[in-house]
Amino acid sequence: MEEVIVEEVLRLLELEDDTQLKIYLDDLNISDVEHLIDELPQHAIKFIDTLSVKRAVNVFRILDFPTQERILKKLPGDKLAKLINLLPPDDRTALFGELKGDAVAKLIILLPAKDRAEALSLLGYKEDSVGRLMTPDYIAVKKDWTVTRVLSHIRRYGKNSETIDVVYVIDKDGILLDDIRIREILLADPEAKIGELTDQRLISLNVKDHQEEAINVFRMNNRVALPVVDDSNVLLGIVTVDDILWIANEEYTEDMHKIGGTEALDEPYLDMPIFGLFKKRIGWLVVLFFGEMLTATALQHFEDDIAKAVILAMFMPLIMSSGGNSGSQASTLIIQAMALGEVTIADWWRVMKRELISGLMLGLVLGIIGFLRIFAWTLFTDIYGPHWMLIGITVGISLVGVVLWGSLTGSMLPLLLKKLGADPATSSAPFVATLVDVTALIIYFSAAVMLLTGVLL
Repeated sequence: MEEVIVEEVLRLLELEDDTQLKIYLDDLNISDVEHLIDELPQHAIKFIDTLSVKRAVNVFRILDFPTQERILKKLPGDKLAKLINLLPPDDRTALFGELKGDAVAKLIILLPAKDRAEALSLLGYKEDSVGRLMTPDYIAVKKDWTVTRVLSHIRRYGKNSETIDVVYVIDKDGILLDDIRIREILLADPEAKIGELTDQRLISLNVKDHQEEAINVFRMNNRVALPVVDDSNVLLGIVTVDDILWIANEEYTEDMHKIGGTEALDEPYLDMPIFGLFKKRIGWLVVLFFGEMLTATALQHFEDDIAKAVILAMFMPLIMSSGGNSGSQASTLIIQAMALGEVTIADWWRVMKRELISGLMLGLVLGIIGFLRIFAWTLFTDIYGPHWMLIGITVGISLVGVVLWGSLTGSMLPLLLKKLGADPATSSAPFVATLVDVTALIIYFSAAVMLLTGVLL
């Protein structure tokens, strides 16, 4: 279906039939037009300019920022002014927040005085705060209003509201008292007072809350919108679930990049300049490289022991990778649990106890497998010599210690970073693996010194 749409649009573009192109584009789903822009980015400005203004706004708001920025630079002035004016306040704030200062200044001039003040007010909140997500377009009523009056108010002002699924009840000072679903109002007695319909089960967000907290609140409550209040509980705006879904996707993508050991990309991978990719990746690689240098330092410390028992070097990759793998597993599980709100800093002792037990169990399984591997090889070769059992016990004990240490490190590091105010995702798999690599060698050769001194060492 999408291929048919692209072919038809290309035909109309070749014929330069703007009238038919407008009719065709206006009949498509918003998602189909967005796909067209992805497939034919060179015609993105043409598509937005050709669409009716309202549909152009709906398409523009779901595009990624680099595409939006490219369109803004080349869109004709009259269409640009209409587009910026019709963008919902929350989407406009998100756009302005991404643009550079001079570009924002040029666009804000296009807004009426009231909308300009509103945009500047929303931009005054911190970048990752709920205030940046909220829209002031909502329906608010007083508790002493009748249902009839409320419905009349909705008919008059509902068109300009982001959503009318929920109506907010405030007092004369603007303090939020409760919220009511529109269904309850429609089914109530027309003469009933709104205050009689409230249930006092209000859930709200603070304008200063971090956006990740808003994601968790939406996840735990079946709401299409939530009210946003200040410290005095005055209603400032609402946040709708569509904005939360966008933010959740961005947070997830950013965490995945960090877990992989790179900075979050500002643009789609294929649109990112090569030098931009280099800059995003080189920082972490240098940090990890210096971390791995400590591995060489650890090896130098045990250089004499390795020279006496070269056989020990054969198991170094096995020991190091097992510790890194267990650490990466643990950090990924804890980071995900923290993102879902299942684990907090206060749960650190519970997490540690669980990882002590599970790490010990995992280490024992790998340690037994390591010992059995050495035993099996002795049935066919004499590579480990007469002291194969001691070597097997050394490898087995080392695996238990390394896997246990990897599990503890991988689980505790995200919680420690969160406590220090950093992003838990920064304790990425490569970072944990690098840290565990160094300590794995120390554990391995310490066990070897204890068990093999006087025998092989």
